[in-house]
Amino acid sequence: MSVLRHGDRGQEVRVLQQRLNLQGAGLNPDGIYGDSTEAAVRDYQRKVGLVIDGIAGQKTVMALSGDDCSNLLQHASLVSAAARLGVDLAVVMAVNEVESQGSGFLDNGKPKILFERHIMYRQLETPRTPEDDAAALKKHADQLAASQPNLVNPNAGGYAGGSAEHQRLANARLIDDVCALESASWGAFQVMGYHAVRLGYGSVQDFVTRMSKNENEQFEAFVRFVEADAGLLKSLKGKKWATFAKEYNGPDYARNLYDTKLERAYQRHAVGCPVPEAA
Repeated sequence: MSVLRHGDRGQEVRVLQQRLNLQGAGLNPDGIYGDSTEAAVRDYQRKVGLVIDGIAGQKTVMALSGDDCSNLLQHASLVSAAARLGVDLAVVMAVNEVESQGSGFLDNGKPKILFERHIMYRQLETPRTPEDDAAALKKHADQLAASQPNLVNPNAGGYAGGSAEHQRLANARLIDDVCALESASWGAFQVMGYHAVRLGYGSVQDFVTRMSKNENEQFEAFVRFVEADAGLLKSLKGKKWATFAKEYNGPDYARNLYDTKLERAYQRHAVGCPVPEAA
């Protein structure tokens, strides 16, 4: 399904306009995504609680089609996050647009994950108590890497994608439940499980339960992640997009143009987004 926005033309836009009219928009279904259509999309998003960006993406179309959208990210969560972080609402909206994986859930209702076999290796070999024998843990991790390299490996890789990642995770949990859950990234913002306790969750199991509920919980994990990193928060407050992208996405951020995408998204959302008053 195409993402429709201001300036688009064609049959998909006409269908969108017709669906909006069923919600009382009163548009001329001319197939042109102009100011009136964008305003109608914003009005509908506001009505149902979705992120108010004027873009007709998958979530807006799902809602217009009558699908259950109770687990989708709500605009109120972005407003609350902007106040907590002390940034413009447009900053939060830009980050949500660029850094999220679109939807935080697969079609089967499970949260999006990516299982990292090299993190599993690291977690298995890392002592957790003073009584742990580091040498024995490493030997065990190496044995598993030799027998099950797709699940435990010093090197990244082995990705299956989509729902198959949940099968990889299920197999890894048979080896060590905690290490396996810590070794997957979760939800729309792909926060790693091993951050759970540092971010204030009771355990990695508590974190996973929350990530499985809805996108608002997934976004909460992202906000906590930013709050816990002074450098990341500083770059976000200063709109230092390259610095933020490098810290959040890693050294390949420039190759994927994350900083450019963030700046452009911010400029779009800045129009009409209120700046929070200083405390």
